[in-house]
Amino acid sequence: MQARNNTSAALAALALMLAPALSQAADMGALPAPASQPAAAKAPDTTFTSRTDSKQARPASEDALRETDVWGRIRSGYAIPDLDNPLVAKHITWYSSRPDYMARTTARASRYLFHVVTELEKRGMPTELALLPFIESAFNPQALSSANAAGMWQFVPGTGRDFNLKQNVFKDERRGIVASTDAALTYLQRLYDMFGDWQLALAAYNWGEGSVQKAIQRNRALGKPTDFESLAELMPAETRNYVPKLQAVKNIIANPGQYGLTLPLVDNQPYFTAVDKTSDIDLTIAAHLAELSVDEFKALNPQFNRPVITGGEQTKILLPQQNAEKFHLNLAQWGRALSTWTTHKITTARERIETLASRFHTTPEVIRQANNIPQKTVLKAGSTILVPKLATSANVDIAPEVADNAVVALEADRGNKRGRGYKAARHHGDDDEAPVKLVKAHVTRYHKSRHRNED
Repeated sequence: MQARNNTSAALAALALMLAPALSQAADMGALPAPASQPAAAKAPDTTFTSRTDSKQARPASEDALRETDVWGRIRSGYAIPDLDNPLVAKHITWYSSRPDYMARTTARASRYLFHVVTELEKRGMPTELALLPFIESAFNPQALSSANAAGMWQFVPGTGRDFNLKQNVFKDERRGIVASTDAALTYLQRLYDMFGDWQLALAAYNWGEGSVQKAIQRNRALGKPTDFESLAELMPAETRNYVPKLQAVKNIIANPGQYGLTLPLVDNQPYFTAVDKTSDIDLTIAAHLAELSVDEFKALNPQFNRPVITGGEQTKILLPQQNAEKFHLNLAQWGRALSTWTTHKITTARERIETLASRFHTTPEVIRQANNIPQKTVLKAGSTILVPKLATSANVDIAPEVADNAVVALEADRGNKRGRGYKAARHHGDDDEAPVKLVKAHVTRYHKSRHRNED
């Protein structure tokens, strides 16, 4: 997943983060039970249809809308000219020989495909572009590359800002399903408008439009063709393989049975809906009210970096259709605080995490996990961190300007051999459930404390 760093002047006028600490599934047994119990997850079925190629992109037809499966809807809108070369064959072999990998990827994709295909059809774009996250991230919205490209569509920070994807301590919209899809499709359409060729637009998405322009100019100066295959020898290996990889996935999705693979059934109807959030709410409480595991909640709302979702009325959360109804029902009966966190700004280097934990009646581990602060590091003055609410802040939300401008600056603790200038590494994708358990324990203690005070 190569970063697209060289955004051209044509796009320059358009206008990490710490990794989420709560990435593991956890039940909410420590919290009071909601009005009803969660329904068991339904195992996906499998289905196949034969390939139907389309010569040009078009809005959704009545036939596409009548499809019972989104995979068939994608096939009906294929519009990018096919490649047929040894690289395509190589990647078909790679994907088809890894059924477990394909099963995991298509299972993740099943949450997002209806939305992506619908957005492509609204814009009249080729529907095989919905398969691009296969190549970029394996449909993992938490994916983070070595070049700091994040999310399902793999935006580097600068390009994300060019397309108005907000990135701060509390939120990274490069990971958000709706925001990043809109940005990616806008970017791809602009690249197509620039080059007039979808294969070159895809190469530019991976390599950068400036690099593709230079390659075109070089071939033109030599009197050579400027199509993708003619320019491929000038491209780095990743870009040279990028379009063939998409073609390989396109061929497999067109006829999975031919390659001994199965696809999960993806119903041709919305998987999720947007729910208004009118005040701060803890991520664990939101998942609990929706009767979802934290893992499933994060799969639809991966942009939230902290255990509390801030942002007021302009921030929405995504929930499966039936869970949205449960959320509203359980919220009406909740009767407790929705948020157990507030912010605290570090004013001097003498404010140590151990001291803060004592002041806010919690443990250093809870503060470290909530703010993704590694061990053997301390907070620099000017940092804004999450701390448990006290009685004086029980009903006060985090101000939007605080959330938008909050920073967390770290340095090595005294005695660390790397010295005070050492920047702590961020933790991504830990398999340990400790972060969720710690925050659940914090939420439970908070509500028990409030209950005792009210009594």
